[in-house]
Amino acid sequence: MGVFSGMDISASGMTAQRTRLDIISENIANVNSTRDADGNIYKRKSVIFHEKGYPSFQETLLGTTGYVGKGVKITEIIEDDETECRMVYDPSHPDADENGYVTYPNVNTVTEMTDMIDASRSYEANVTAFNASKNMQLKALEIGK
Repeated sequence: MGVFSGMDISASGMTAQRTRLDIISENIANVNSTRDADGNIYKRKSVIFHEKGYPSFQETLLGTTGYVGKGVKITEIIEDDETECRMVYDPSHPDADENGYVTYPNVNTVTEMTDMIDASRSYEANVTAFNASKNMQLKALEIGK
């Protein structure tokens, strides 16, 4: 494990959580939109994370590589097609169907706010780990004085 490995892992976590916060913000911003620029209904988006540089089973079993991990990466941003969209009766709305119902995105503000708190706490944890790594490296430099 290199000197900066801990900082790299924390930095990848901060980047991933920042992207997650951006997607959550986009979901909240579109909670009351009835259609996008193409005329489609907005679908809630989620971020999928995976570990960077996953070792093979044999390397892990033998433990010869000294592998600890390389952080996290975003593999994809998916749209939620399983949750039903909200249907609200409003016949005066320009996007109402023939029965007077308007289709709103499948975004739940409470869920999004909960995810936002989780993402911001994860970001803070990565910042704390990053600062701890930095302080350990500074203390190691002071040993030689």
